[in-house]
Amino acid sequence: MFPARRLPGGCRAIGPHHLRHHSVPRASPNLAFVPACLPPHPAEVEEMQRFISNSKRLFVMTGAGISTESGIPDYRSEGVGLYARSDRRPIQHAEFVRSASARQRYWARNFVGWPQFSSHQPNAAHLVLRHWEKLGKLHWLVTQNVDALHTKAGSQRMTELHGCTHRVFCLTCGDQTSRSELQEHFEALNPSWKAEALGVAPDGDVFLTDEQVRNFQVPACRKCGGILKPDVTFFGDTVSREKVDFVHQRLAESDSMLVAGSSMQVYSGYRFALAAREKQLPIAVLNIGPTRLDHFASLKLNSRCGELLPLIVAH
Repeated sequence: MFPARRLPGGCRAIGPHHLRHHSVPRASPNLAFVPACLPPHPAEVEEMQRFISNSKRLFVMTGAGISTESGIPDYRSEGVGLYARSDRRPIQHAEFVRSASARQRYWARNFVGWPQFSSHQPNAAHLVLRHWEKLGKLHWLVTQNVDALHTKAGSQRMTELHGCTHRVFCLTCGDQTSRSELQEHFEALNPSWKAEALGVAPDGDVFLTDEQVRNFQVPACRKCGGILKPDVTFFGDTVSREKVDFVHQRLAESDSMLVAGSSMQVYSGYRFALAAREKQLPIAVLNIGPTRLDHFASLKLNSRCGELLPLIVAH
């Protein structure tokens, strides 16, 4: 579990002892899950440069598209997203809560995928945003991702809108533990259980057959025996009102909005773009493919986040 202090609205910020910006290696981008796109045109770079230069208190929202260059697939990208590659769909909140077999299937798949998923590192785009924060250019960062890559990059002025897979909590007593600690508990309960993944999905999930998960043992909360759930907002669940209000406050303090790597199809994030439009804030969108903001954004660019953002000079 990453050391963190809790901010209002259920947000988390990293203490000074956490990973520093220069400690993260600049690995080459992994483009296996990135849709094909042309390199950014110099005129587009100039447009984004002008937008960022004019921003004094930038509000940034990131989505799965910023992490695909770190080797993590998303759901919706054309040709390479989960929905394009298979008919599998992410687990629903209600299904996880009511069905022991659904939880067994979820945790077995997550157990197999965790070593690889937890090893992913931030890419150039994550590091640029952390740099902008250090400069005072970025006022607040909201990520819809649950992969902890912004945390690993060292971002502190940040809200994890949908939580983080690196934390686990009990639905009954609320006790929190780290996902890495739970992995050790899984291993102790399933010493001879082995399964080979048939494919990789977003959020630390892999593909397994029902036969493979049948004998997988799932631990209960060590304090009360309750159900353990990752500290993430599953599909069908809602973000807490406290967290939503907190993000709205940060947006109200900002003078512009940048959306990076998100089609904004999910309302939990889209609502903040609507609020920005209502406040008449300039909005820039950097995403490969169409988004829900295209008809009212001030600027829309079709480029890789990790390719274009490092070209921007911030002061």
